[in-house]
Amino acid sequence: MTSLLFRFFRFGCVGAAASLVHLGVVAALVPLGLPPAGANVLAFLAAFQVSYYGHRGWTFRHPGGAATYARMFVVALGTFSFNEAAYLWMLHHVALDYRISLALVLGVQAILTFVLARTWVFQGASSQ
Repeated sequence: MTSLLFRFFRFGCVGAAASLVHLGVVAALVPLGLPPAGANVLAFLAAFQVSYYGHRGWTFRHPGGAATYARMFVVALGTFSFNEAAYLWMLHHVALDYRISLALVLGVQAILTFVLARTWVFQGASSQ
């Protein structure tokens, strides 16, 4: 149980770093004239690198490899599809600032990613 809590803590730290990159890229690109939904796509690609390498090296302590990278990318694309759909819905139907809407969507996306990463992407990861 303790190792799961430490893993979840590490997951949260890496996820927070990836989310900050994601939010930062969107916050930097929107004032330059890119629509929020378009900026969100570029931010996802930047944040994915932080997420994959952080989770591989620190959260799950997994050797990685092409198959692991591909599984993580599939999970990221799946959860990003959710992210984009939910974000677009919130932009059109919820009266919140675009950054707050994105933060809420990223929180739900993080939980989905943890479950899929733990059960499929990093199978056989060290229990430390």
